[in-house]
Amino acid sequence: MGIVAGLDSSPDFTRIVVCDTDTGAVLRQGYAPHPVEATESGGRPSDVDPQAWLLSLGEAAGGGLLEGVQAIGVSAQQNALVPLDVQGNTVRPALVGGDKRAQVAAADLVDALGGREAWAQAVGSVPQAAQPVTKLRWLSRTEPEAARRTALLMQAHDWLVWQLLGRPARRTTDRGGASGTGYWSAATGAYRPDLVELALGHQASLPDVLGPAEAAGTTPEGLLISAGTGETMAAAFGLGIGLGDAVVSLGASGSVMAVHPEALVDSSGMITSLADATGMHLPVVTTLNAVRALRGTAELLGVPDLEGLSDLAMKSTPGSHGLVLLPYLEGERTPNLPHTAGTLAGLRRESMRPEHLARASFEGMLCGLADALDVLRGRGVDVRRIFLLGPAAELPAVQAVAPALFGAQVVVPQPADYAALGAARQAAWALGVSQGALDPRTPPMWQGPVAQVLEPGEELAVGQAVRQQYVSVREQTHPGAFRGPGAP
Repeated sequence: MGIVAGLDSSPDFTRIVVCDTDTGAVLRQGYAPHPVEATESGGRPSDVDPQAWLLSLGEAAGGGLLEGVQAIGVSAQQNALVPLDVQGNTVRPALVGGDKRAQVAAADLVDALGGREAWAQAVGSVPQAAQPVTKLRWLSRTEPEAARRTALLMQAHDWLVWQLLGRPARRTTDRGGASGTGYWSAATGAYRPDLVELALGHQASLPDVLGPAEAAGTTPEGLLISAGTGETMAAAFGLGIGLGDAVVSLGASGSVMAVHPEALVDSSGMITSLADATGMHLPVVTTLNAVRALRGTAELLGVPDLEGLSDLAMKSTPGSHGLVLLPYLEGERTPNLPHTAGTLAGLRRESMRPEHLARASFEGMLCGLADALDVLRGRGVDVRRIFLLGPAAELPAVQAVAPALFGAQVVVPQPADYAALGAARQAAWALGVSQGALDPRTPPMWQGPVAQVLEPGEELAVGQAVRQQYVSVREQTHPGAFRGPGAP
């Protein structure tokens, strides 16, 4: 069939992979950082001119990288809201990332519709500060003039696809991207324009939602552009996960997502019901604390890095001599304890050693993520295999503890640009369908990732005992924190 490209525009950079359409083998790659200045504190800015994404795209594609490419897929950072006027020009810079400015707006919106359950029923998620719907509320309250001029709403991948196509009259998105907005429901497959009006104060034009294998269009040069999607959905597609698979991402905070045939409505708001890039669903449960619990423990113990903390933890034994860390250092979302703090329980003279605390930090982090997994399992989501992502997944202490605690086979893929690979796979699918060579219901079968596979084996009973020790402390400290369906 030929060659395709996948482009991932993350919060910090653009990465491009050029792949063989039949096997997914990477033939060439390009990279360029976004020309964006850090804030005074050294963090990412909350406002970014979308032209920065185009400039880094151009730089990443330099040197003839896209020569011979027949189709391009676009993956981009989620939650980046691009407000445009009636002419299609930006009203103000894009609102990107977590954007803590919008926390009050999120609480306002929850109340305005009648509570968390009303939102979960309407669109499968409860407004968070990062979501586009919440950013619209912030805009209408804080910059009313910009809000008044906002006539069209796009996200990062929608806007990039539209630019690549030469800004046609028709604007498009995909199910994955739309499902994170807070004004499109994965359950019904329809927008809720009333929620845009509730947030922004008036209606705005929204992009058409394409099917997984549909093309957004063809560039003036004849290059096919696929629907594109958000980074989470693109990474899942690049990994090749399917029914029975879950992905646990170890960042400062953690997330657990799994493939499921239907949208889950969760009145507690712990599950965010996203759509994936294949026509299935991608329920996600997030924790506020993952690797930050390890970093905090390393600092407390005077250990220079996470590798050192892992080495120390391996000198202890399962159960950490009775030490249990509830890692709720930033409050917690799963369970919903926004104002709590972490807890260290089980202190005895013999347990007060650095190696036991080191191990308790790994067990506490992974038990917190096991709680998140159990929220999905409690709703009938099948989890037989767990992909573990993030640099911390390589740590021996994580690999020693995770399979038995999670009670499933754990796969640790080699680091790769899975979002860019997913975007390329989507481009190959759309190209194949347009040529009559592929079925719109069946994506191309590409080689799976190179990975380590870890089995719970004989450690399963020990792991479950460690988990029970953790659950007992959690229940004593926060009785009834998990209530209703899906409670671990």
